[in-house]
Amino acid sequence: MGEGLLGPAIKQLPTKDRKLALESEYTALENTLVGKSVNWRTATGEASGTVTAGQPYKVGSQDCRQYSHAFTINGVPQSIHGSACRNEDGTWSPLT
Repeated sequence: MGEGLLGPAIKQLPTKDRKLALESEYTALENTLVGKSVNWRTATGEASGTVTAGQPYKVGSQDCRQYSHAFTINGVPQSIHGSACRNEDGTWSPLT
């Protein structure tokens, strides 16, 4: 399991909850319309987030999208914005 779009912030989540955030990111990037959001919340309510995917575009032959992921972990609101591209194996990686 990688860090997804959250990067190092994902390490603040218990392992069992990381999958929830990662699945929400994947669903948003892979399946949602521009500007639509995918929400997630841990069973304990200690963390939640909203992933919103932007307009798809191509870099060479690679599919990419802009995104924003607003999330709260242990009461601390955070957000990240950027672009991510789909890897050959179907996963998404943020552009750095």
